[in-house]
This record gives sequence, structure tokens and C-alpha cells, in this order.
Amino acid sequence: MSSEKEAALATVPNDSPTIFDKIIKKEIPCTVVYEDEKVLPFRDINPQAPTHILIISKVKDGLTGLSKAEERHVEIPGYLLYVAKVVTKQEGLEDGYRVVINDGPSGCQSVYHIHVHLLGGRQMNWPPG
Repeated sequence: MSSEKEAALATVPNDSPTIFDKIIKKEIPCTVVYEDEKVLPFRDINPQAPTHILIISKVKDGLTGLSKAEERHVEIPGYLLYVAKVVTKQEGLEDGYRVVINDGPSGCQSVYHIHVHLLGGRQMNWPPG
């Protein structure tokens, strides 16, 4: 079993502060690739592709995962996807990339703070695994 899968299965879904909250507060360092008042994209410390960027929302509002989305959250995932497009241009990934949102233990979500994985810089395979 992979360490990511183990972490996802061991994590109890909740709305408690996460490592991402500490990153947003600059308590934990990261390699930021873009930032504005709504999001903080940074390089994943365990990349699964030559380019692997996590795009996190600075506002959680109870949105720990996509399955928790309510109508009031509509702007958050939409903006995460928009910023993914902005970052792909910045990273030179116009020829293709993958955007992933893990949700829940079976979806391999290990941090319960809405976020998007942006992967690129290599040929992706299908089905994704």
C-alpha cells in the first residue's frame, strides 16, 4: 500500500485546521508559484509528475472536500480551476496537463481542505489508477 493511500485511509475527515492552514499563514515554508487574495498554489513536496502543483483556497468555509460543496461554495472550486489554467501558462504546460481533486478516503484525500492537484510535464496515462 502506498504511503499516500495509507495516509488517506488513516485520516479522519473533519473541519479542523490542516497543514494547508499553516502554509497559508506562512508557518510552514513552501515554494509558491502564484498567489492572490483567494488562492495559494505551491509545488508539491512529493511530486507525481515533473510539474506537480497544489492549488489551495485561502478560504475554507467548511469546504473540506468537493463532496461538502454547497451552493454558497460555487465560486471556490471554480476559481481553483481558473487559477489552474493561469498556472499552466506560467509553467509552460499549454500542450496538456491533468487536474485532480481527491475526495474522501477512497479518493485518496489526506488533507481535508479543498485543493486541486495540477500535474504536467509528462505524458499522462489513462485510466488514471
